[in-house]
Amino acid sequence: MKILFICMSNICRSPYCEYVFRKIVQEDDVLSKNIEWVKSSAVFYKSLKINHKSVKVLTDEGFDREYVLSHQPTFKWGKGRRYFKDADIIIGMTRSNKWFLPFRFHKKFALLSVLASGKYKAIPDPVLIKEQEKYNKAMEEIKGYLISYADELKQKFSA
Repeated sequence: MKILFICMSNICRSPYCEYVFRKIVQEDDVLSKNIEWVKSSAVFYKSLKINHKSVKVLTDEGFDREYVLSHQPTFKWGKGRRYFKDADIIIGMTRSNKWFLPFRFHKKFALLSVLASGKYKAIPDPVLIKEQEKYNKAMEEIKGYLISYADELKQKFSA
């Protein structure tokens, strides 16, 4: 299975999902045998680098700073184009993410909150949050969804 996380500019939510979910996969035998890759990309705006608050939250969670800084945001056109084509599932943060996808990828689209809980809840873009503590709290909510989604996949793969 190939998983692509998307958000508007690939600097906050989707790279956080990529790093955290990849780690969850690598640390689990069932998931690592069934998930080929985890990547992230933008659907609206092509950015140049990961958000500094994302770097902070990820390094605080134990990720190597250089590894985090090596993230180069990708976009639906250009370098990230192949990710959209090759992904088995494209996971967005809000319903609006779908409308920025090229139409041919709409069938692959799912929402993280729905996959994790069965209910839709928009995952707001934390890019405008000024305080690191509030930013971390927003990312912690995303992490909860990622853990729940990983549990759902483990059950599916183990069945």
